[in-house]
Amino acid sequence: MPRGGPDASCLDRLLQTDRPEYLDRDDVAPAVKRSVVDALEWTGRVFGSHQQFAHIALDEIADVPDPRILELGAGHGALSTLLLEAHPTAQVMVTDVEADSVAALAAGELGSHPRAVVRQMDATAIDAPEGHFALAVFACSFHHLPPATAAAALAEGTRVADKLLIIDLPRPPAPLHVLRLATMLPLAPFIPFVHDGVISSLRSYSPSALRALAEHAGVTIELRGGLFSPQIAVASRR
Repeated sequence: MPRGGPDASCLDRLLQTDRPEYLDRDDVAPAVKRSVVDALEWTGRVFGSHQQFAHIALDEIADVPDPRILELGAGHGALSTLLLEAHPTAQVMVTDVEADSVAALAAGELGSHPRAVVRQMDATAIDAPEGHFALAVFACSFHHLPPATAAAALAEGTRVADKLLIIDLPRPPAPLHVLRLATMLPLAPFIPFVHDGVISSLRSYSPSALRALAEHAGVTIELRGGLFSPQIAVASRR
């Protein structure tokens, strides 16, 4: 399925790639991967994305007194840190598929936090019983998954959590997408963060694609967000 969805235009179908980001590759130096993670943490902190995502997540569980939260693809762990700070009784399982990221998280504040557990975990094989979490959160990482894996993650996330919240890059209409890519491409060969940003843009899912993935996974999905704001999807079991 195209990243732009089953009804994607010819141009939109060209604006996608199977090329992995530095973060997804085993042949990239750890320092390069770390620079991308650090840049993601810095931009989210400076531009307020981490705070925004934490508010979105907490709104989804506002009526749950002592929520258990699962963060998938946590990376730098900033979102989990804010969730723990904002909710005095929340328990958070912080996970990532990358061993180096998990090691860094475990060595930091989250690793010693009394209400946090850090685990290495694949979003398609979550080590938790059915309905264990009030909320699973997948922020700015869902686009890393190819369609078949993304559908499996939707099914697995909604198995272990009452809701699966996905926050990710919006996929703009093809002409605007071309303009966005044109501003980034000149710097991509020189700055790892921009390199991965270009690929992330090409791998982002449209609302049409998310609906198709949800249908394939057998889950319901509610979509929010706009062209110039994060794309928000809330999935749950039927």
